[in-house]
Amino acid sequence: MAVGIFDSGLGGLTVLEAASLRLPDVPFVYFGDNAHAPYGVRDADDVFNLTKAAVERLWDAGCDLVILACNTASAAALRRMQEAGMPQGKRVLGVFVPLIEALTERDWGDNSPPREVAVKHVALFATPATVSSRAFQRELAFRAIGVDVEAQACGGVVDAIEDGDEILAEALVRSHVEALKRKMPNPQAAILGCTHYPLMEQHFQAALGADVKVYSQANLVAQSLANYLERHPKMLGEGTNSMFLTTGDPRRVSDKATQFLRRKISFVAA
Repeated sequence: MAVGIFDSGLGGLTVLEAASLRLPDVPFVYFGDNAHAPYGVRDADDVFNLTKAAVERLWDAGCDLVILACNTASAAALRRMQEAGMPQGKRVLGVFVPLIEALTERDWGDNSPPREVAVKHVALFATPATVSSRAFQRELAFRAIGVDVEAQACGGVVDAIEDGDEILAEALVRSHVEALKRKMPNPQAAILGCTHYPLMEQHFQAALGADVKVYSQANLVAQSLANYLERHPKMLGEGTNSMFLTTGDPRRVSDKATQFLRRKISFVAA
């Protein structure tokens, strides 16, 4: 009954933590493609091929449902994988839709035509690859009209977070928020479009100001996953053991993950 969670690095652990709290009886298999991280500076074909290989490994681990807890992979690979067709009984979901449903105040699975919403000016903070894909804007257009989105590519933030350099990460966040505000001085809402960014949410909020509502992914994705599994209980795969897989050096990745989540995490080679 395992569910797979994939990320290029450690950011997806924020989603794993939230999902584990929401669904304590579900075993999760986490796959970090640390050997090829970060994805945010790779081209779309490269991201697609790496993501496809990772998803297939999670299917092999007994996960019928895989969450792409990586915005770059969701932006560059998800639609392409879905259009190519999934094996019978397998499903891959991304992390954009739960954010957009929250932003547009839609219930889970509401596929009614796009409509006007209260929020008109949205700041999107994401990796360069996610920004260039315009995947967020495309998904938003299916659900809302009249929303102005200003995207800011946040180069360097993921590396600083994974290196444990919070001082640098905070400085980069302030710099990227200032750059965004030069283009959109008064955003009403801000989307943290990377699963690493929840760790910096308070710094984004401080730089943006208290009047800007900040949407972070981990809890929203966990809530959406719980709703999905309630409606599709058969998507729980045959796997029964939680585990952490990595393409990187297991000891080094385990040490980083332990620091990242502030609890003991042990990865094994994928």
